[in-house]
Amino acid sequence: MIGSLKGLLTTFKTFFRRPVTVQYPDEHLPLAPRFRGFPGLIYDVEADEPKCTGCAVCARNCPTNCITVTSRENEKFAQGKSKRRRIVEDMHIDLGRCIVCGICVEVCPFDALEMSHKHEVSSYRSQDLVVGKAVLLRWDKEKKEK
Repeated sequence: MIGSLKGLLTTFKTFFRRPVTVQYPDEHLPLAPRFRGFPGLIYDVEADEPKCTGCAVCARNCPTNCITVTSRENEKFAQGKSKRRRIVEDMHIDLGRCIVCGICVEVCPFDALEMSHKHEVSSYRSQDLVVGKAVLLRWDKEKKEK
C-alpha cells in the first residue's frame, strides 16, 4: 500500500512538469566540445592550402582500409609561398567502412586530420558514403564555426 502511494506521488510530481523530449529530426541536442565524429581535413589559412601533404600514413594505418590518398607536387613550394613540397591532390574516406577509431588522426605526422563533429551521415546508396577532399575540408570549417 505504501509503495503504491509513493508511486502515485512520483506521478503527480512529474505530471505538471514540461516534457524533456527532443523532437529529433527537427531539434538537435548540442554536441560536447570533445565529441569525435568522422575524420576531417584541416585547412591551413595562412598558406591557403590543406595541411595534408598526401603522405598516406593515415591510409596505411587504417584498420578498415577506408582511406585513399593521392598527392602531387605543390606549385606554391616552387614559388616559395609554402613550406610543403607535396600536397594532397585527392583524399577519399568511405564512411560506410569507417569505424571512427581515430587511428588516422593519431598517426598523421603533420596534424592534418582531426575528428570532426559530423556524425549524422546516412544514405540509401553506399556510393554516397564515399566523401572527397572538398567535403572533408568543409567539415573542418563547420566545426570551427560552431
